[in-house]
Amino acid sequence: MDQKQFLPLGWQSQRPEALVPMVIEGTNRGERSFDIFSRLLRERIIILGTPIDDQIGNLVVSQLLFLAGEDSERDIQLYINSPGGSVTAGLAVYDAMHMIKPDVSTVCMGFAGSMATILLAGGAKGKRFSLPHSTIHMHPAGGGSQGYAPDVEIMVRELLRKQELVRGLLARDTGQAVERVARDFDRDLFMTAEQGKEYGIIDAILTEDVSTSPNAS
Repeated sequence: MDQKQFLPLGWQSQRPEALVPMVIEGTNRGERSFDIFSRLLRERIIILGTPIDDQIGNLVVSQLLFLAGEDSERDIQLYINSPGGSVTAGLAVYDAMHMIKPDVSTVCMGFAGSMATILLAGGAKGKRFSLPHSTIHMHPAGGGSQGYAPDVEIMVRELLRKQELVRGLLARDTGQAVERVARDFDRDLFMTAEQGKEYGIIDAILTEDVSTSPNAS
């Protein structure tokens, strides 16, 4: 795959070449270089390693659609190390994960918070993982709307609608009661990988490379 087809996910810098490692591979036509994210994409691995905004959401959705078109049978692995972010952008990723035919396996590595936790729990059942020392976080949705009172009221209603939607998705994906999910979202809740497993956000804790028959607990 040509490295120009996909931008390195989430890396933005005046000198991106100083941040993104390059991988050099030998072929029958000589050596060829890839940025590390494009190389991982060839292995059907997507990295979500930044806060979620519209640009990042579009990049992840594009990669999901591309990999589904390349092979509709092989699983896709989505590695998550993100504090969350835009609910709208996150829901676009969530819907794409469920729209495509391949199973999307999710892996928390480091931290999954807020909308990233929703994506983690939204992976294919039996294929949602966490590394042993990762943290899973839930917290109340933020507002911050300003303007004329009628406009603020409209924005608050929309915030509450999305909040209810996200809570419903997490309840469905974890098997928890909506009332418990709503209660847990009311205050910051930090979970270890083991606690995330007990809650139903993940299915297993990885102790080996997920790509090689994981030894999960």
